Amino acid sequence: MLTVREISESEHLDFIRRQRSASFLQTPGWGQVKSEWRRESLGWFRDAELVGAALVLYRQLPKVRRFLAYLPEGPVIDWETDDLAAWLEPMAVHLRGRGAFGIRMGPPVVTRRWSAAQVKEGIADDNVRRLGELPPLERSTAGARVVSQLDELGWKPQATEGGFAAGQPQYVFWVPLTGRTEDDVLKGMNQQWRRNIKKAAKEGVEVSTVQPGNGSADLKRFHDLYVHTAERDHFTPRGLAYFQTMYDALSAEDPDRIRLWFAEHDGDLVAATIAIRVGAHAWYSYGASSTEKREVRGSNAVQWAMIRDALDAGADVYDLRGITDTLDSDDPHLGLIQFKVGTGGEAVEYVGEWDLPLRPLLYRAFDLYMKRK
Repeated sequence: MLTVREISESEHLDFIRRQRSASFLQTPGWGQVKSEWRRESLGWFRDAELVGAALVLYRQLPKVRRFLAYLPEGPVIDWETDDLAAWLEPMAVHLRGRGAFGIRMGPPVVTRRWSAAQVKEGIADDNVRRLGELPPLERSTAGARVVSQLDELGWKPQATEGGFAAGQPQYVFWVPLTGRTEDDVLKGMNQQWRRNIKKAAKEGVEVSTVQPGNGSADLKRFHDLYVHTAERDHFTPRGLAYFQTMYDALSAEDPDRIRLWFAEHDGDLVAATIAIRVGAHAWYSYGASSTEKREVRGSNAVQWAMIRDALDAGADVYDLRGITDTLDSDDPHLGLIQFKVGTGGEAVEYVGEWDLPLRPLLYRAFDLYMKRK
């Protein structure tokens, strides 16, 4: 029988360190990044052994002392089981006792995969509008089993619009690395990517990684370019303080957890990125690029450097994070998909985020509140 109780952040981190991979959103450090949420580390115990863990973020419902309990890309439990109830029911009891009116979680479980070639063909076909209209390279039986069990247990899938959920992306693009060499990965890229990597080298683009200390000018350099990118691409940028908190919290857990990467040309910063790694899973988290000197292909150069670094670290996958599920040529997100497809990786669908209402009236009020925002 499994029991659930609060654990210390050090116990939580020790458990994460023993896993082959876990989402960085399930590390105790991420709870410090999300300072506007109350955080708790949970542990699942079989007898006295810690066999599962989760970061829970609590968001208060306006005007009442009730909370949404959110487990982004978690919990870190045995998702291969045929008895999810044994894991999720004691969690629900614990969270209800903490004042939660509902739970939202994003199981780190894949349901379908499509090759880069399939996605490219779908983009070229005017009759294909969505990724789901293409036959997948693989359907995961484990993913189907999780979806079936969640439905039976009363969990509700959260609708996504264009593939982006209100929380974490249901569709991502990643480059498998297991058993591959640098040459294998390079050969898997499309001709344009290989040409751009070569051009960056020919033009003298220099890529370096830095680990900025508190108050370092390096994060400010990244952030200035990131704000420039936000203005050009019309999205709302996060403040510098957010990135400083993120860097400090994650690097305190492991000096190799988070890295800042720069691509420079003749002293000018032309691209900058933030990479994160937990165990064997490496992510491209944030990126920025200059409008000037785009012809020197700094973005391709820095991505290739991060992929090579992930390979050297023994990572199983290099994750370029979210994409939409749209393949429509008129969609403004298509350029992002095409950039990622050029790496020769795979489009991956997760089971998505699911909610469990614990107090139905409050949950419905919250759902209505979120739909009106």
